[in-house]
Amino acid sequence: MTPPRIFLSPPHLGGDEERLVAEAFASNYIAPVGPMLGAFEAEVAARTGIPHAVALSSGTAAIHLALKLALDQASPPPDGHPAVVIASSLTFVGSVGPAVHERCEVRLIDADADSWTLDPNLLDAELTECRDAGRSVAAVIPTDLYGQCCDLARIRSVCDRFSVPVICDAAESMGAEYREPDGAMRHAGWGAWAAVFSFNGNKIITTSGGGMLASHDRRIVERARHLATQAREPAPWYEHHEVGFNYRMSNLLAAVGRGQLRVLDDRVRRKREIFAVYRERLAGRPGIGFMPEAPWGRSTRWLTVIQIDPGSARADPEAVRRALEAENIEARPVWKPMHLQPAFAACRFRSAACGVETGAEA
Repeated sequence: MTPPRIFLSPPHLGGDEERLVAEAFASNYIAPVGPMLGAFEAEVAARTGIPHAVALSSGTAAIHLALKLALDQASPPPDGHPAVVIASSLTFVGSVGPAVHERCEVRLIDADADSWTLDPNLLDAELTECRDAGRSVAAVIPTDLYGQCCDLARIRSVCDRFSVPVICDAAESMGAEYREPDGAMRHAGWGAWAAVFSFNGNKIITTSGGGMLASHDRRIVERARHLATQAREPAPWYEHHEVGFNYRMSNLLAAVGRGQLRVLDDRVRRKREIFAVYRERLAGRPGIGFMPEAPWGRSTRWLTVIQIDPGSARADPEAVRRALEAENIEARPVWKPMHLQPAFAACRFRSAACGVETGAEA
């Protein structure tokens, strides 16, 4: 008999979701409008400390809207050159796909060893080169990885010197924290020009599908809200002065999100406990290492990530994955870096080991 499947990151209901969804049904607001949306946005703002937020259909939609707004305020690119967007290479395609849709030039940055997130030193070098070449950089999009914050304080400091906005892809790090220079611990994404969160079905909390765009600047969020609702003007008829998007979250999903948010701290605690069990039971095994916790933050350990040295462990990662699959246990490789993806083969990639190259050369 096949044992029940153990999923990598299944959703967990906290108990209030069903009641809140019933309230949404009772209100008859089941479309992308209704009281649950405003309540969910306010509660996410309170939880993260980022005062303004708009609930959207996905984290990718949130990145797309944030990037469009950054492009609107960016310096016009030189004739014949697209605007540059600099992003993490070790990420999900949703982080960088919107830059391609907006016809930007994507430049990818390698991770540092302390966090596996975008290396601020390499970012500084890339921004310097862009400035010296007269290239317009619309945004930097660092990715928080597997529940761990990027070094957002340093990244902001670097970007501030070049007057480039930071769109923090915090899709994987709801509930995580990082340390500001004054020692204060802040929620993932806090302090960025815009922060993006995901509530996809496998995230630490979920709305089944959905995302959030948050910012300290009310104007960014209100502009995103307008574009997300087909850029409809406040008229009795459907009036459009520009073309927008159908990117708003539904009231029903916002109800689920409110219930999930109430158990976020329990989810973080449990994820960290699971990581501790793996680390204890695999301690001393040759060829096994773990994703580090950055010295500047506290990871949620959304996913427990290990490194396997085939020579010492006498098994490669794919053999381990297949062995787990044979027991009906889901496991996956870490993200395949964007500079190794065929879709981004022509992009510049900067690393400490190899300098600057294109994905085709890597």
